[in-house]
Amino acid sequence: MVRVLEAQGRPVTVLRHLPRRGLAEHRQFLLDQATAEQCLFLDDDVWLEPGALELLSRALRELQCGFVGMAPQGLSFLDDRRPEQTAPFKPWDGPVTPERIRPDGPGFERWPLHSAANLSHLTAELDLRPGQWVPYHVAWLGGCVLYRREALDDAGGFRFWTSLPAGHAGEDVVAQWQVMELYGGAGILPSGAVHLESPTTVTERQVEAYDVVLDPESAEAP
Repeated sequence: MVRVLEAQGRPVTVLRHLPRRGLAEHRQFLLDQATAEQCLFLDDDVWLEPGALELLSRALRELQCGFVGMAPQGLSFLDDRRPEQTAPFKPWDGPVTPERIRPDGPGFERWPLHSAANLSHLTAELDLRPGQWVPYHVAWLGGCVLYRREALDDAGGFRFWTSLPAGHAGEDVVAQWQVMELYGGAGILPSGAVHLESPTTVTERQVEAYDVVLDPESAEAP
């Protein structure tokens, strides 16, 4: 892939970052290297269809919020319809505004929206015209998120990594919730992101980042 990009005239910088200190620290390292106005965090088990990045970039400019994202779809689940999980779907009607999301508060119930192939089913039901896209409310987005770099940095980025052990999960949730409280965030339909459904490399999930960073008393409870 590096050779393909270079053959297209696109400069590529390959960085190796050690020692291993966990996902949050690694994401902060990558953010520190970024200089562009927009910054894409794309997991290595996600494929983006042609034109998806262009759509994300245009949506971020037009919505003027902190981030937009395309939740990766598991296409092996196309025959598995889950109306109870798509019920919380709510398009943004008007400007994207700040929201506060927590496990015990409103908005958290949206998290199943991004399971299986739910967004593929929702997109078919919306019957969108070619080129038409819809922003919608999210609890958070995993795998494919485009941030306004200034907004992410202003919300603290991933600098909370110092309070986490190397083996943790959910660091992207914390960062997005902090951005959403200041600038808002949105998902985009149709989603041009496809989950390759390969085995996860994040096997240490004993520590949920938001328990430690946002609710330390809960994390310390017996």
